[in-house]
Amino acid sequence: MINNKALLGILFYIISLTSVYSCSSQKDFDNDEGKPKTARVVGYLSSDSFSKMTSIQFCKLTHLNIAFANPDKNGNIIFAGDIDALIKYAKSVNPTILISISLAGGVISEEQASNWSWLIDKPENRPALIQNIINFVELHRLDGVDVDLEWNAVTVGYSGFVIELKKSLFEHKKIMTAALPNNTRFENISTEALNAFDFLNIMAYDSTGPWTPNNPGQHSSFDFAKNGIEFWHKQQNVPSEKLTLGVPFYGYNFTFPNVTSSTYGEIVKAGKQFAELDELGKTYYNGRPTISKKVEYAVQNTGGIMIWELAQDSFDEYSLLEVIHKKLNALKISTTQLCDN
Repeated sequence: MINNKALLGILFYIISLTSVYSCSSQKDFDNDEGKPKTARVVGYLSSDSFSKMTSIQFCKLTHLNIAFANPDKNGNIIFAGDIDALIKYAKSVNPTILISISLAGGVISEEQASNWSWLIDKPENRPALIQNIINFVELHRLDGVDVDLEWNAVTVGYSGFVIELKKSLFEHKKIMTAALPNNTRFENISTEALNAFDFLNIMAYDSTGPWTPNNPGQHSSFDFAKNGIEFWHKQQNVPSEKLTLGVPFYGYNFTFPNVTSSTYGEIVKAGKQFAELDELGKTYYNGRPTISKKVEYAVQNTGGIMIWELAQDSFDEYSLLEVIHKKLNALKISTTQLCDN
């Protein structure tokens, strides 16, 4: 039988344990809740869309990738468009936005592909090319480089080039990212090269298109995007926070033998009700509900959202960039801390 003194001791011990546990649990809860959740919002803007720059709300982006620059055979960086005017405007709207030059692109000419191969496959040619890239970045006060070499342009020198470029960019305190296909890892991308990128922009679109006219349908379904992120995270062992889920601001029209593309802005212009759908006749795209669903998935499984291409949006109340922004706000995710975020 327990005497009163022993009983008091036991009660005191139980109360002490409860207090410690409660304080510890509250502390952990406060730390989890107090730590702001953040996400990247990366937008690509093509040089032939610079005329629309004042319509784009750069305050809703954390990163801007300017597309595209390519080298000539001597390694000189060639870019068409007033890049300085764009950078000046974007920075005036959003002083903290990180702006990178995107190299190559998904569609390059045979001459451009040949130049890339000549410059990166021969190790002796890389230093001059990399120095020219660094000079371009410094001249235009850019924050980094996005590497968008794709498919046959990912030649044997790709990994060596990426690793060497990363070293130089790191020395200049610049970032390096890449655009990669949804569920394909090119065989010439080594693990060291993959790890060199600060983050990866996964192009979770173009599962079909003009190159497959006999395969009409959705080119950027939710399941396609989900499968892509799982491919890079689970099969390629890329940390979730280094992945950025790409979403399209365009669709493909399979009505005619020659498949054409339509911007989201053009689709919504045909009828505001189409903003809530993913299909208009034989045109397939992502409407507002699907973009919202992808944002929620990205928040749970990646480091953010990537957009191709900003100028293809509808610059009104049906804007997809606005959908992304509002959904992130609703999920209490911090991005730029601008535009009421």
